[in-house]
Amino acid sequence: MTEQKSTNVTWHEHHVSREERQKLNGHKGAVLWFTGLSGCGKSTIANAVDQMLHAKGIHTFVLDGDNIRMGLNKNLGFSPEDRTENIRRIGEVSKLFADAATIVSTAFISPYKADRDLVRALMPAGEFIEIYVNASLATCEARDPKGLYKKARAGQIKGFTGIDAPYEAPEKPELVLDSDGKGIEQLAKEVIAYLENKGFMSV
Repeated sequence: MTEQKSTNVTWHEHHVSREERQKLNGHKGAVLWFTGLSGCGKSTIANAVDQMLHAKGIHTFVLDGDNIRMGLNKNLGFSPEDRTENIRRIGEVSKLFADAATIVSTAFISPYKADRDLVRALMPAGEFIEIYVNASLATCEARDPKGLYKKARAGQIKGFTGIDAPYEAPEKPELVLDSDGKGIEQLAKEVIAYLENKGFMSV
């Protein structure tokens, strides 16, 4: 639990309810939490889902790991403690998006189960959708779009997930996407189908 350092602060309730925001947008808010190894396809799938939802008139946004670390979390590194704080912050931001009846997709390795569970606990039941983008280490290393695995193998990057730092795969995710055997469009459609089946696309 993160220490509350600010004093003399009071929570202010909004005059517009989340239900009223959902009615205005015409759909419910949710957090699509894409997790998996570097190179598994998280960002690519998240953006494909975002495009498909946008085409349907759904209010959306994508929070990408690298983008967040260039702004909001630019002061954080990749130690276990900084990784936890990185996920805590983005969890709080994601909750704000969902409260505003937006479907927000997050693309973070988020390697620790406890950190992902903390974000889940922030959300109303059913609004945190954990999506495990499952690709083998061999597949991710073969793709290596940023050349990070090569650097990690050469000892140029320390604490790299999957090489010398752990990745704790989700035990009971809402969705598992087979990124080894399926293409991006097919995987994105599986996410859309889940949202439709669970009633997120309307109110």
